[in-house]
Amino acid sequence: MKGIDNDLHDVVRQLCEESSYTKVAHRANHEVPMPSIEVLDEFVELCRQVIFPGYFGNSELRPETMEYYIGTHLDKIYKLLAEQAKRGYCFECDQMNTDRCPNCDLKARQEAAEFIRAIPEIRRLCATDVAAAYEGDPAAKSYGEAIFCYPSILAVTNQRIAHSLITIGVPLIPRIITEMAHSKTGIDIHPGAQIGEKFFIDHGTGVVIGETCVIGNNVQLYQGVTLGAKNFPLDEHGNPIKGIPRHPIVEDDVVIYAQATVLGRITVGKGAVIGGNVWITDDVPAGARMMQSKTVPGKFLDGGGI
Repeated sequence: MKGIDNDLHDVVRQLCEESSYTKVAHRANHEVPMPSIEVLDEFVELCRQVIFPGYFGNSELRPETMEYYIGTHLDKIYKLLAEQAKRGYCFECDQMNTDRCPNCDLKARQEAAEFIRAIPEIRRLCATDVAAAYEGDPAAKSYGEAIFCYPSILAVTNQRIAHSLITIGVPLIPRIITEMAHSKTGIDIHPGAQIGEKFFIDHGTGVVIGETCVIGNNVQLYQGVTLGAKNFPLDEHGNPIKGIPRHPIVEDDVVIYAQATVLGRITVGKGAVIGGNVWITDDVPAGARMMQSKTVPGKFLDGGGI
């Protein structure tokens, strides 16, 4: 026992050396804890219940109780978001002092109110995604099946919630929300990606959509598609430059089949179809057809068939 006691003492000493934990430890700013994963999961599920009433939460919802149900949920959504957004600000704050920051609290409440006002538009967009799933998959028997069962709807709903938050200016929390969906579905969509109406990811597993992607209306992707960056420009110190456009623009009515990889700030033109396992690093004209068997990396074949 004496030997293990000595070992424990030595391990504790090593783990408490500042050089060991500097880059991986977090000290709460202003004595405000980090955002709670559990609370944010509750927040997202409440949003989902408002966006798709009756499918999640209270399945016995009736028209005569709808206003009470929605109002109660929105009140709770506001309170949860205001608190978690404040924690997000404190997490990123570089002013280490013992006084709580009233500006962060005020900003968090203002942004929570702005998010509440955005929920009708989030629902409208999600309704178009459900329509795209039903219309784009012959296996779908109803809108309800798509809402309740399809991983695409879960992932894209999370992303639309997160994108609204990141547009408003809420820190950290949008990324947590999209990573929740990523862990459940295998679909990785950055909250910064701009996605138009009627967006559908069939099957879904392994899809990656980068931060600065711009996706138009009526776009359909299949499993394993990557809309990524080709390279990462560096500053004079050799560090990646953040926030610059580096992911594809996908215009309206594009279909991208399984395992296709589209990289860089290029444009995939309206109505183009990209076949499976194709590697794209140059612009694709509107209406083009890209075939794996006839495609050279970085080139396209207009007028081919799939």
